[in-house]
Amino acid sequence: MKDIVIDVHAHFIPKLVYERFAASAAKFPGVKLMRDGKGIRMQFPGAEPTRPISPKLSDLADRRAWMDRNGIDHQLVGGWLDSFGYELPSGEGLAWSRFYNDCLQEELREETRFTPLATVPLQHGGLAAEVLSEALGRGFGGVMIGTFPKGNAGNLDDPSLDPFWQTASDLQAAVFMHPMFLCGEPRLADYDLVNAIGRLADTSIAVSRLLFSGHLLKFPGMKFVVSHGGAALPYALGRLARNHANSQGKYADPRKGFEAMYFDSCVFDSDSLEYLAKKAGSARIMLGSDQPFPIGDPEPKKVVAGANFNEGQKKGILGETAQTVFRVRPDCWCPR
Repeated sequence: MKDIVIDVHAHFIPKLVYERFAASAAKFPGVKLMRDGKGIRMQFPGAEPTRPISPKLSDLADRRAWMDRNGIDHQLVGGWLDSFGYELPSGEGLAWSRFYNDCLQEELREETRFTPLATVPLQHGGLAAEVLSEALGRGFGGVMIGTFPKGNAGNLDDPSLDPFWQTASDLQAAVFMHPMFLCGEPRLADYDLVNAIGRLADTSIAVSRLLFSGHLLKFPGMKFVVSHGGAALPYALGRLARNHANSQGKYADPRKGFEAMYFDSCVFDSDSLEYLAKKAGSARIMLGSDQPFPIGDPEPKKVVAGANFNEGQKKGILGETAQTVFRVRPDCWCPR
């Protein structure tokens, strides 16, 4: 195991997606790439154009400089959830995921400070399983998925997705679950509440369904990672357990499922991180920044340094646990 600091929660869009889009667009006609005064945006069937894509999502020089300032040696990078294309018909979704992954892998091939996380066509469980298997065989570190498998609808515990979960379990894959931008709640329209609290609500609902459905017990081989410190789940675990007790055996035990999950450290307050460790154990936590978004942690190691952990616990959070959960590229950069 290498003595390196690893950030497991970051996002990246390869420039090759834009450069090669026109040549491949016939494979996924439902995807629109728009360039106008607002910048670069995408559009998928039945949805409004995405937010303008931040240039920082593709700027590797800026990313490496930020990592250097923060003492981060390596980063797991997934795509941008707005661009995953779950709204596409399954065949187009398959082609789009493969295109996205091809661009991601090629652009990072010589960038040894980054391990890519694949995207999959989550709108179709069988095809998602197929792409996951392909990606892991090609050296991806795991997969990043969103909370709505139909783009703005659907649930991760839908039985049609069981082939994906089964393959993730069989291959002992790391599955990093991230909330999506559209949370479907009109009260989030002000104060940038979608970022401040909406994403946490989205995560909490999606994962609660997986806990009560028993997915984390049915598919024990996978390594399920929840972003943003598990959102409200660590604090709400007692309430979920009470609901389980009231169900008289209708639902799976959420405490057992919770014990099987991993979490990033993107909670901003050291005492909150300590509470997460008290509920889940420090060995289930990994450093996460949510870079390069403004809502991310600009100095992610500080929350770990400020917590009441011993040196062994800190080493686990900062890099050791990530190397057991994700398939970090074997040639990953090490400090000299």
